[in-house]
Amino acid sequence: MKTLLLLTLWCLLLVLCWPLAVLALLAWPLLWLLCLPLRLLGLTLEAAFALLRALLMLPARLLGGARAALS
Repeated sequence: MKTLLLLTLWCLLLVLCWPLAVLALLAWPLLWLLCLPLRLLGLTLEAAFALLRALLMLPARLLGGARAALS
């Protein structure tokens, strides 16, 4: 559904102002390439925080904190 909406908006832009639509079509891959390192950085930080959380919660899990919270 999102793709159909984007295609419809792009076609509307093509009708109203075709140079801007062509520029958007050509700029999209370049913007995607510029955002790729930021996505990789986000994935790396998310994994690091998940590991840190798992390490900090390990003593509570070993002592049965999850079972005590459920009871």
